[in-house]
Amino acid sequence: MSFNTLGLSAELLRAVSKQGYTEPTPVQRQAIPPILEGRDIMAGAQTGTGKTAGFTLPLLQRLNATRSGGRPPVRALIITPTRELAAQVEESVITYGKYLPLKSAVIFGGVNINPQIEKLRRGVDILVATPGRLLDHVGQRTLDLSKVEILVLDEADRMLDMGFIPDIRRILKLLPKERQNLLFSATFSDEIKKLADGLLNSPEMIQVARRNTTAELVEQVVHPVDRERKRELLSFLISSGKWQQVLVFSRTKHGANRLAQQLKRDGISATAIHGNKSQAARTRALADFKKGEVRVLVGTDIAARGLDIDQLPHVVNFDLPNVPEDYVHRIGRTGRAGYEGEAVSLVCVDEHKLLKDIERMLNREIPKSVIQGYEPDPSIRAEPIPNGRNQRGSGTQRPWQPKRNTTSQRRGKRPQPNRGGNRSHSTRASGRAFSKR
Repeated sequence: MSFNTLGLSAELLRAVSKQGYTEPTPVQRQAIPPILEGRDIMAGAQTGTGKTAGFTLPLLQRLNATRSGGRPPVRALIITPTRELAAQVEESVITYGKYLPLKSAVIFGGVNINPQIEKLRRGVDILVATPGRLLDHVGQRTLDLSKVEILVLDEADRMLDMGFIPDIRRILKLLPKERQNLLFSATFSDEIKKLADGLLNSPEMIQVARRNTTAELVEQVVHPVDRERKRELLSFLISSGKWQQVLVFSRTKHGANRLAQQLKRDGISATAIHGNKSQAARTRALADFKKGEVRVLVGTDIAARGLDIDQLPHVVNFDLPNVPEDYVHRIGRTGRAGYEGEAVSLVCVDEHKLLKDIERMLNREIPKSVIQGYEPDPSIRAEPIPNGRNQRGSGTQRPWQPKRNTTSQRRGKRPQPNRGGNRSHSTRASGRAFSKR
């Protein structure tokens, strides 16, 4: 099947062809026709399946078909859980809408709000937003959502993890009742199903990835190693394998910083991306990594859902995640769009239980390979993992809920908790500040 059979306009087909795509992915084949028909959809699709184009292409076509002149109101609203994902979704809107006269904008926290206000004043057809900054604009009356025709909730399960569902419910009350709703989620918990029941009208059900499955094109391997030699082994693997682009996952923000510095001392260009970095620093780090100016990007778990990197060949779990499901999201950064990838986990004696939990979830054993010269010392005993084995890891703890200021609520104002986003790891999940707005 080709894109020509899906009912897309010549302008959109031209944009798709310019990107080098000829055949739609399964989620695109299933989602595009019903969205073009104006139906609601509930799609189970993990990152890397092509879901962004799956809703962006038909959304653009529907809006263009009924576009009128003058200053456009916001007619399509796409809500994402993280800043990085919001920016990447708007990039897709711009890419596929290149030959259409539609205007788009992206709004998220961590940056100056004034340029966003100016862009909204000039008129926007399609708005991509994170929940917190969206409500900021509503509170300042710089955004009108009364004309929204299409709502997209992207990565709804991640929004649940990050405590955004109350904000989503507030946003829904601001939208017209008559609209098209598109919900995408990698997994469907009872709470997500409850949200969908109140949101969707006779939706088309789409399922292209089973829960907790790992990409078929990702080769997985575990290298047993002592905890104190992990960095040494990582440097050896990168250098000896001539790896040019590697995404490495660390359990903590401080660990990510430390590892990036150590790799630099080993002569390997590296940078860290996490919640204690400014939005500008994170954007710059990701851009440098994508351009190949930095070989290694070290991130915390929040990067598992927020980064979209074409043809990423290597993902390394420097620390195993405390939650087995996060392993799937991490290694899902590679093996995307038909390209093969490799997921390497450096596992010390402290993490044996975490590894067993992951293998139990996958219902398979991950191959083990001891690297000569880095054999684990059997006399070393396991030590407790600093985060605690039973806690969620960086960026995946219990959703943090800001204390509500009842006085502000009575006055119709939204509380403004710590806009700096530099919360202590001991009291806040490290990744959440990274993407909260």
